[in-house]
Amino acid sequence: MPGVRSRVRVRPGRGGLGLGVATLYMSVIVLIPLAAVAAKAFGQGLGALWSSITSSVALTALGVTLASSLLVAAIGAVMGTLVAWVLVRDRFPGKRFVNALIDLPFALPTIVAGLTLIALYGPQSPVGIHLAYARAGVLLALLFVTLPFVVRAVQPVLIELDPEAEEAASSLGASSFTTFRRIVLPALRPAIISGTALAFARAIGEYGAVVLLAGKVQIASLVIYNDIESGTPEGAASLSIMLLAVSLLVLVLLRRIGGRGAT
Repeated sequence: MPGVRSRVRVRPGRGGLGLGVATLYMSVIVLIPLAAVAAKAFGQGLGALWSSITSSVALTALGVTLASSLLVAAIGAVMGTLVAWVLVRDRFPGKRFVNALIDLPFALPTIVAGLTLIALYGPQSPVGIHLAYARAGVLLALLFVTLPFVVRAVQPVLIELDPEAEEAASSLGASSFTTFRRIVLPALRPAIISGTALAFARAIGEYGAVVLLAGKVQIASLVIYNDIESGTPEGAASLSIMLLAVSLLVLVLLRRIGGRGAT
């Protein structure tokens, strides 16, 4: 219908003000601070920058942080999808409360989350489980703060998913697992990948939830903080640039995979 199409077509010249305001806002909030960090890192010279990011402390922190973040993102992809499925497809008492509870990591200060976890799993654990000051405690804290991302990305897709295709597959004798793998999962894949990418990005730079649980575990955010406290902001800026580069690379790769899955 050409008449309808002409009504929704973007009119030239009307988006200039909005584009300008959006660009200014993004520049002030994101681009200028990132440029300042990059200038601080590269201002010491490429040799000093390379020396900072290849030091034993920096490499250890990057390795632990990347491994932990990837593991947390993978667990979140599976369990977040499962939680979203239960919230959308199942009925049970307290469903609204559980649905509201998913957003608690967004509202709760992360340092409070760390304090709660160390009270439960620390040296004086009331349940006899000691995870503080170890990688297991860091993983637990990161799982807590990244819980909502995959759930909230998958939920609306599940709600809008047409159940007729699933019913048709079931009537033709397909098992529940086959129906999910061949019909539901392809529709959910872009949302799962998008939520996983956001969870990874959050985990790789998390500080508040892990500062009390990490102990001597080398996490990049803690190393950055310690560099600033010890009067070496150049080293902190160098490690920050590395985290930024890795985060951007992983986000771009996951977005591309998600885009291919949507086509």
